[in-house]
Amino acid sequence: MKAIRFRFLIAALAVLLGSAIAKSQTAEDAPPPPPMHGHEMGMEGHMMGFWSQKLNLTDDQKAQAKAVMQKEHPTIKPLMQQERQLDQQLREFVEGNFDQAKVQALALQKAQVQAQLTVQETRIHNELYQILTADQKTQLKQMEANHEARMQQRMNRQAPPAPEQ
Repeated sequence: MKAIRFRFLIAALAVLLGSAIAKSQTAEDAPPPPPMHGHEMGMEGHMMGFWSQKLNLTDDQKAQAKAVMQKEHPTIKPLMQQERQLDQQLREFVEGNFDQAKVQALALQKAQVQAQLTVQETRIHNELYQILTADQKTQLKQMEANHEARMQQRMNRQAPPAPEQ
């Protein structure tokens, strides 16, 4: 249960961060959007505005979040590139001949990269969380609790019976 909440907190903070960055850039200085893949921070796009608005971030908080992301980008980018390369290599075994030993080695490499990404992203999310005021933190926790309750309701629903043949 705590792991789900922690993951949601990380996702919420990623969305918050992306929103802050999106709002703090003008059209002429905005970089092209990153490709939509895996852990990339830009994939939450429109959700960042939602979190920024819901938590009522100040311009200063948005600027701080943008600074955190700019500072951390050189650390995260190579890890994401490694993960993307590993995914491409794994895809070759889906489309071509399967070699269990090679796939196992690639899977282990991918797990190591994902672990490094998780550590870096959690550190970044912690930095972003520290930007929030006590009221914003309380509001974020309430939003997370509401989300958790909705997820639990969905998980508790019974699957429809299999169609008879």
